[in-house]
Amino acid sequence: MHLKNYRLLTALLGAWILSNASAYAASDAPRLVVGITIDQLRSDYMQAFKSLYGERGFKRLMKDGYVCLNAEYPFVSPDRASAVACLFTGASPYENGIVANMWMDRKILRPVFCVDDEKYPALPKGTASSPKHLRTSTLVDELKMASGGAAQVYAISPFRDAAILAAGHAADGAFWINDETGQWVTSSYYGGYPAWASAYDRTHSLWEAVDNFKWTPSNDLVGNFNYLLGSAVANSFEHRFKGDQRISQFKTTGCVNEEINKFAKVCMESTALGKDDVTDFLSVTYYAGNFEHKTSSDYPIELQDTYVRLDRQLGDLIDYVEKRVGAGQVLFVITSTGYADPERPELARYRIPTGVFSMKKAVALLNMYLMAMYGEGQYVEASYNAQIYLNKKLLENKQLNSAEVLQRCQDFIIQLEGVQDVYTSHRLNVGSWSPIISKIRNSYHPKCSGDIMIDVSSGWKLETENSNEPLWIREGFVSFPLFFLGYDIKSQIIKSPVSVDCVAPTLSQFMRIRAPNACSAYPLTDLK
Repeated sequence: MHLKNYRLLTALLGAWILSNASAYAASDAPRLVVGITIDQLRSDYMQAFKSLYGERGFKRLMKDGYVCLNAEYPFVSPDRASAVACLFTGASPYENGIVANMWMDRKILRPVFCVDDEKYPALPKGTASSPKHLRTSTLVDELKMASGGAAQVYAISPFRDAAILAAGHAADGAFWINDETGQWVTSSYYGGYPAWASAYDRTHSLWEAVDNFKWTPSNDLVGNFNYLLGSAVANSFEHRFKGDQRISQFKTTGCVNEEINKFAKVCMESTALGKDDVTDFLSVTYYAGNFEHKTSSDYPIELQDTYVRLDRQLGDLIDYVEKRVGAGQVLFVITSTGYADPERPELARYRIPTGVFSMKKAVALLNMYLMAMYGEGQYVEASYNAQIYLNKKLLENKQLNSAEVLQRCQDFIIQLEGVQDVYTSHRLNVGSWSPIISKIRNSYHPKCSGDIMIDVSSGWKLETENSNEPLWIREGFVSFPLFFLGYDIKSQIIKSPVSVDCVAPTLSQFMRIRAPNACSAYPLTDLK
């Protein structure tokens, strides 16, 4: 291309981008949207500890916010990764590809983590990561495109998966805490490690701070409150964090939320988030689960303290952002990842039906059955959690009808003790519809999920080769809330169930942008 023509084309392209950003900025939209995802937040615990809260956190949300008391995910068995992906894509794992934190990679027959990508090293040090497994656009991707790149987007989380999946494909930065060093790290996928983050790490060594930190109840009320306590349980605790696991332990306490706020404030002050008329987006993840992922009966006072600390940090961040950007210029959305660490009840002691379902034994029996039906061969290629992956190449070489083989597998496995139901890929793709089938299909993805998914009976323990501890199966519903606050949102309480895939299209309407490209959910329309 001639140099003169090239310069003209460049000028025209630049003018188009600027005009696009100007047109976008002129629209009636908040200057900043803050998405707060609280890992394992539960409505029952949030309400139970309200006598311990201040006035600026959960109490303010309940008083001034648009409150959906019964939020739910449109698929079964959400975890942190699948929940965050759903929130930001407005789509289920069937569309966005994030079925769980980990799944079996059929090509290498090894489990893979949802954001692992060796092409993009962590900076300054950590595990290589990117959003390559996220198969659709996200809310913040659409914001970036709508603003011609002018919108600033940052995601901050204790956890690598939540940070990257919230940041999506086009963000300016995704930051999480490295378990091995205590440093804030990012992925080279998003560019270099910013100077402001490096400066923060030099003056705030989390590794040293945690080494010298003693976790005790944040106030006397926490130690004297007894919502979760039995008569024999002590009303106080003291924990110190030492050794190589100190950071990963610290990240399972409510204390980590204060570190999240510190880094989020530095990010806002260093990047001018919310300071112009182009809408920016800040994603923050907090933690509200059990200490060391144990049960609430193991650490009851610790759980109460986690919610009290969470309430304080939630109110602190809301106040800080509103003061910095302007109360009428910020829209907050707060919700949960919608799951809880599994309990380990003593069912047999109380004569409640229970048992152990071994995936290793089930796989061996299934392979023996298939050999009896179709001849010698290793028909089962791998298993992961309660999913079985068949050897598709072997089925093709033997010229077997896959639908017929899957039906035989289903008929065989359903007879095993401890099996409630069996779902095959064929059944999910072409089977009869029902609400539960729809939710199970939404949690499935052809590229990641197994060919056979076993629904283990409630109360049974699932033993798998990929887990050191058995998983207790419990179908109990985890109730969690969804809040919208700020930007002229009217205060009201919605008691009917609300699916959280509505968050992305609802925020898209507020920001005057398109919903993510796989989102088919309807937005909420009565917030103002």
